[in-house]
Amino acid sequence: MKDIIKASAVIVVISAILFYAVHLLESSSATTGSGSISVYNWGEYIDPDLIAQFEEETGIQIVYETFASNEAMMTKIQQGGTSYDVAMPSEYAIEKMKESDLLVPIDHSKIPNLENIDPYFLDLPFDEGNEFSIPYFWGTVGIAYNPTLLEGQTFESWDDLWDPTLNQEVILVDSAREVIGLGLNSLGYSLNSTDMAELREATDKLKTLGPNVKAIIGDEIVEMMRREEAAVAVTWSGQAADMMWINEDIDYAVPEEGSNLWFDNMIIPSTADNVDGAHEFINFMLDAEVAAQNADYVGYSSPNKAGLALMDPEVTEDERFYPTEEMRDRLEVYENLGLEMLGVYNELFLEFKMDMEK
Repeated sequence: MKDIIKASAVIVVISAILFYAVHLLESSSATTGSGSISVYNWGEYIDPDLIAQFEEETGIQIVYETFASNEAMMTKIQQGGTSYDVAMPSEYAIEKMKESDLLVPIDHSKIPNLENIDPYFLDLPFDEGNEFSIPYFWGTVGIAYNPTLLEGQTFESWDDLWDPTLNQEVILVDSAREVIGLGLNSLGYSLNSTDMAELREATDKLKTLGPNVKAIIGDEIVEMMRREEAAVAVTWSGQAADMMWINEDIDYAVPEEGSNLWFDNMIIPSTADNVDGAHEFINFMLDAEVAAQNADYVGYSSPNKAGLALMDPEVTEDERFYPTEEMRDRLEVYENLGLEMLGVYNELFLEFKMDMEK
């Protein structure tokens, strides 16, 4: 009888231990789910100190990943293998993600720091009412150049890239919309053109630029310009700012024919596991001091009016990176041209790159 009682007692103790262990596991799982968010962003597009600050202030851990293009980002979110809570796509990608039901509506009542954003950057056509996105950074596409390596050339026009003295001196950013777009702009066409005759003309003109092109690359552009391995780069304004920070000889210009005015916004993908945490992160990034620190680190233009007031006026009054509204009027925002036309741009870009290899 005593053996039976002992065995029963052991069973009770073991059951209690197992129950407590399961409870701990469930509690741990719940904490992990509500205490972490996954952020998907462009490379070199946030001050790492701010990630640590957010984690310390909120207790929410950040799992951080980067992408190299809007298309790569959209594909991964569509596949649904990873539950991203916040991502930073560009305007045309946001339009496309809305059409594909890949976005969660944003609750503005949870984003009180939205009041810090300059109204110019709100309620834009790609997301009226900012139902699905909140401004993060903005900028232009233009030409960075090092006058000390040139023979007096300036770049008021896209056609200046075709100067025969620039043989093997030009770097292009590895992106179809930007490169085909500069070809279109150089001919006076819209960088959102869907006219096949205009696109063919732009591609054929780009092929004549081939002898001047040293490389078509991504983030490596900054390092190549720093090492003075090339004199000219077609790039985004923030990359140009990075170059100029490293090498004061470098300058930046947006050609007079026009160029791209782009916006990157924060969104909550439909894959999100922690929507409340995502809202908390977005609101944190819109804090004036946080936005100013982030802009100083990243180098791109901030839409945060309250944050700009805390930044160096020499930066915020530099019209190369903070163009006036009048200057912005001659710039175009990328439109969502649809999957088929995007394929056309990519095919023409590939044709241009293959022609260079001949």
